[in-house]
Amino acid sequence: MLDVGAITWAVTIGLIIALLAVDLLLAAARPHRVGFGEATAWSVFYILVAIGFGVWFTLQHGGDFGTEYFAGYLIEKSLSVDNLFVFVIIMTTFAVPQEHQHKVLIFGIALALVMRAIFIALGATLLALFSFMFLLFGLLLIYTAVQLFRHRDEEPDVEDNVVVKASRRFLPVTDDYVGGKLFARAGNRRQVTPLFIVLIAIGSVDLLFALDSIPAVFGITEEPYIVFTANAFALLGLRALFFLVKGLLDRLVYLSTGLALILAFIGVKLLLHWAHVDIDESVPEISTPVSLVVVAAILAVVTVASLIKTRRDPTAKAHPGSLRAHPGKAGRRADESDPDRSAGR
Repeated sequence: MLDVGAITWAVTIGLIIALLAVDLLLAAARPHRVGFGEATAWSVFYILVAIGFGVWFTLQHGGDFGTEYFAGYLIEKSLSVDNLFVFVIIMTTFAVPQEHQHKVLIFGIALALVMRAIFIALGATLLALFSFMFLLFGLLLIYTAVQLFRHRDEEPDVEDNVVVKASRRFLPVTDDYVGGKLFARAGNRRQVTPLFIVLIAIGSVDLLFALDSIPAVFGITEEPYIVFTANAFALLGLRALFFLVKGLLDRLVYLSTGLALILAFIGVKLLLHWAHVDIDESVPEISTPVSLVVVAAILAVVTVASLIKTRRDPTAKAHPGSLRAHPGKAGRRADESDPDRSAGR
């Protein structure tokens, strides 16, 4: 078992909050269009922070736990790229001005961290109490993988998000972004701005993504500290990665297929672990180093195959995939979305 004290937890959470606070202060102090150079610098910074933490963690707690962290981080980073697809759709759907996209992403990442922390605590408790949760998590990941593969050429139906639809129905919304504020006053009436609805859209989508990513990383490690840090450091770099690769996302035509394979692989790993613990110890398990190699190999093949495909066929476009069919909407591009509709997966 990993022995992480309260002080280590506090320092880690403090570091993550500090990094988020710096990003938020920069976004609030100087709203601007994030360029390629700035996005690259921040992306490299967050990757180095994640690697630096992993090196410290490995030296402090040993190679086995260090391997679990890096495998978990790689899985969460790959799954977070699918988040970017949906973020692009949300930004396009609501016509968010470029100078406010930075702020939206920071708030969205903060919401995702809070929700995933809750999911991690709940998942760790359930796994500690009931070993059959490995079976349920494994089946959930395999089901998600099958659905994602079946609908890999679709995009989220922007009319399907119940939370966003209800918000737009019951909350008074201003016509414009009012300088990037969340609330505004028109006469004696207080209203929310479209930016508030965008945050609801991103928060609800993050909640759905957590249902995939948390079981996936629990397939690598049962240690809540590793699950939390792998998620946190992957999400912290998401804001910069959005601005860095949003113009390249269309070229990752096989990403949904690759993510489906990763989820299915981790699902099988969880099923084998459950069978090893609850049925027969002779049932083989998949080790963490093997998982790390398999995930890295899938991502490498998917990236190379996607670039070759788009070079040969420039008309080929990537899609984030969907967990259910949307009749008549398969293959629709984000830039064809109705700007008055809301997003959801």
